[in-house]
Amino acid sequence: MRSLPSIKEGAIFISDAHDNSKRDGFYRFLLDIKSGKLKPTQLFLMGDMFDLLVGEVAYLKEKNRKTIDLLDEIAKNIEVFYFEGNHDFALKGLFKNLQIIDIESQPAIFLANNSRILLSHGDKYGGVLHQIFTKIIRDRALLKILNIADKLCGSCISKKIVDNLEKKNICSKIQNFESIIKTKLDKYIDLNVDIVAEGHYHQNRDFKHKKYKYINFSSFACNQSYFVVQLHPELKFIEKN
Repeated sequence: MRSLPSIKEGAIFISDAHDNSKRDGFYRFLLDIKSGKLKPTQLFLMGDMFDLLVGEVAYLKEKNRKTIDLLDEIAKNIEVFYFEGNHDFALKGLFKNLQIIDIESQPAIFLANNSRILLSHGDKYGGVLHQIFTKIIRDRALLKILNIADKLCGSCISKKIVDNLEKKNICSKIQNFESIIKTKLDKYIDLNVDIVAEGHYHQNRDFKHKKYKYINFSSFACNQSYFVVQLHPELKFIEKN
């Protein structure tokens, strides 16, 4: 039986940076790791690190090239786990040194001390229409066709989507958030985990539900915060800015 991967003391978790041409905080955060100002033992990227990055679309790859290359350089020295989100997907093959966890492999269970932690970006479970859309938009054949169409129109499709995303307010509070998440947590009842941790919602909240502790990481785009893992004397995700 394959052993579960472990989360180390000093690992850093960061989620939902949504980097774009107007917001480059994630790139600067990575520069701090490259320079040694920050020294994580592992790096967990919890999805939507880019406002839009699709591995099959040439324009988006080149637009984000410097951050892609910097991530690959960092991953030569420390473990980097990249959980694909709804803004960054089809990434396998784009990075040489990162461990890419696509939506089909999420949620994934990791160990930390004696705790089993369920990690995901957070967008996998939704209504039927959402699940259908999620499946279609990640289809490799469709993405290849989209890339050809995008090239033929001078990247007009990608540029239009990117422009719309840059205008979007991503830092709003979700009403009845706890009730929404508790319905979702019931899907995990048979997985024997202690903690469920994810991004996606940008709410920076945690609470108990039945046997779980639930953690929703904050959006780095909203408050430039990330989380450092402390294992002793007890497991904690310590928020840093």
